[in-house]
Amino acid sequence: MSHVLLLPYGTAGSIYPFVWLGRLLRQRGHRVTLVTAGVYRETVLSAGLEFAPVEDDELEKMLHNPMMWQGDVGSLVSYRHAGRSTAGYVKAVEKLIANGGAPDLMLAPMICFGARLLREKLGIPLVTVHLYPMMFVSAHEPPLALPGFRLLQMLPLWIRKAVLAFPNPLDFFALPAVRTCCAAHGVRKPWSLWKQWWHSPDGVLALFPEWYTKPQPDWPKNLLQWDFPLEDMVAECPLEPELEAFLEAGEKPVLFTPGTGHFHANRFFETAAALVRQLGYRAVFLTRKPEQVPENLPDSIFVTRYAPFSLLLPRSRAFVHHGGIGTVAQCIAAGIPQLMVAMALDQPDNAGRVERLGVGLGTRMGRFSVRQALPLLQRCIEDNGIARNAEQLAARMNPRRDTAPLLAWLEEHMGNPATR
Repeated sequence: MSHVLLLPYGTAGSIYPFVWLGRLLRQRGHRVTLVTAGVYRETVLSAGLEFAPVEDDELEKMLHNPMMWQGDVGSLVSYRHAGRSTAGYVKAVEKLIANGGAPDLMLAPMICFGARLLREKLGIPLVTVHLYPMMFVSAHEPPLALPGFRLLQMLPLWIRKAVLAFPNPLDFFALPAVRTCCAAHGVRKPWSLWKQWWHSPDGVLALFPEWYTKPQPDWPKNLLQWDFPLEDMVAECPLEPELEAFLEAGEKPVLFTPGTGHFHANRFFETAAALVRQLGYRAVFLTRKPEQVPENLPDSIFVTRYAPFSLLLPRSRAFVHHGGIGTVAQCIAAGIPQLMVAMALDQPDNAGRVERLGVGLGTRMGRFSVRQALPLLQRCIEDNGIARNAEQLAARMNPRRDTAPLLAWLEEHMGNPATR
């Protein structure tokens, strides 16, 4: 039996795709261990996977940092904490190896630098898993990672290549901690994470379909592009009875969430409450931190910590959310319009792509006020073109693809690292 390690880093939206991969691999007969922050222990175990905790609190520190979701600064905060998590991931995996031997394959996002360090140190094959298109940073289709990239998209290709050839600023925030960990483990230090460690030489898996983003000439050649995972733990977390009763009691609500990792969203929910009050709609607020929502909300607004989107979205009018790729995918699958209030990381890029597909609209958190958001939400709900496009794209996601070719591709990489 082959042993596969999954090493996600981030919020629930980053964990669930790896749970989906883990389920598939386990059903195929492989042993699967998910290595990540301890807060996800019950989630992983309930999915039937083995769990190994990363014994540091860098993730919680990152999520409690109020700068995390403030525009371009958020990426810097994220990469700084990811760099500091490198040693914790290495320690957790080496503990597993000491107790049971080396794994046959690792799957990890680029931001889990510990996985790449272990590949360089021990020769364990590594497949880099990209959950959203922004991670390819293509000169042929520059992502909207920064506000200036809208202008970059309009410039000639040779200028785009020249701009993207400059050092990635994120290196300066993650690289010091990564290089310190490399020195401690006798691994050659990378001079640039962006140039050397972004994509694994062994393989790259993109978990979004070609109709969402077409592959570009400067993407890595050892690539498999697949569909959205759409994992939402529905088998383990059905709709709570109180929410079920709320949905049955009236018209379809509008959903609002700033994302599971946003711990500073008081203003977001204040604006949301004012929006639905003016429009006369019912609403569901989703947040891991219910203390963020205003007090004394009317009975027309239901607050919950979590609900599986595959059950909730088809019974909803529209979704106002942060623009995380998992939420975007679930909205498309449900065929409902979406208004994305992008803040940082991949969110602005996802919002731009959804607008181009014609299934939703986007804005920035700094512009999320009742005056500016009201006409956008009204258009999302009332525009027949958006509704028609959403229905057509939802049809493209059903039926789901047979995952046998994906699993066969992963199995080809087990115990067979690329020649260096």
